[in-house]
Amino acid sequence: LISIILYGLLGTRFSGGGMKAGNIEVILSTIKSNFFIHPILLLPPLLVIVMVVKKIPPLPALLGGTALGGIFAMFAQSKPLAEVIQAAQSGYVSQSGVKMVDDLLTRGGLESMMPTVALIICALSFGGIMEKTGMLETLARSLLQRVKRTGSLVAITIFSCIGLNVIASDQYMAIVIPGRMYKKAFDERGLHPKNLSRCLEDSGTLTSPLIPWNSCGAFMHATLGVNPLLYLPYAFLNLLNPLVSLFYGYTGITMEKVKESDKV
Repeated sequence: LISIILYGLLGTRFSGGGMKAGNIEVILSTIKSNFFIHPILLLPPLLVIVMVVKKIPPLPALLGGTALGGIFAMFAQSKPLAEVIQAAQSGYVSQSGVKMVDDLLTRGGLESMMPTVALIICALSFGGIMEKTGMLETLARSLLQRVKRTGSLVAITIFSCIGLNVIASDQYMAIVIPGRMYKKAFDERGLHPKNLSRCLEDSGTLTSPLIPWNSCGAFMHATLGVNPLLYLPYAFLNLLNPLVSLFYGYTGITMEKVKESDKV
């Protein structure tokens, strides 16, 4: 809600800076003349959403959406199987003749994601070394010695996530490692696991796109062509959530305890 208000106020400064109606019409007409457009083409993403809601494992869900999208590309857009596979591997290249449309549609493919994948592999390898050598356990024990109340536990969790996003350069590391480090401490205080989950989300997930060398920041830079440091001052949700989580931790608001009926 705070972010919506801030974006609303910020948006009033740029209310007249939209794309010209003529350009929009050119884009729409070019897309219609080069592609078959129909609501049925929304089925692949809808399929993925339904499978996520049904809690189907991510690999079958994503592969199912990808396979259906490939089938639609062959039949709805009259593309041969070889061209669909090539687009999945190296990306789609638009040749409509209209630069705005070609710049918009030319991208994607497995090869474009390889630098990010390599960064994730390196980060996970680093995390595995830290865990197997016992450095994580030692670090957690030394940090938890200073925890006196729930607020300080929340603060240590949040700053650990942010620190790992900076050091380990991967969002998954910043979620999984602090989650494993502090799970026992949350349990000992009788706090519901969703409190820890929210702390990991507020800090580990939401701060990763703000760090240029993090896998999320690298993905944003490669996809949007904008350095994360440039959009960082405007990422209100990402900047505010850790602060709100700290507020909850120190005030006790929403910090739900485990009910006796839920204990095993």
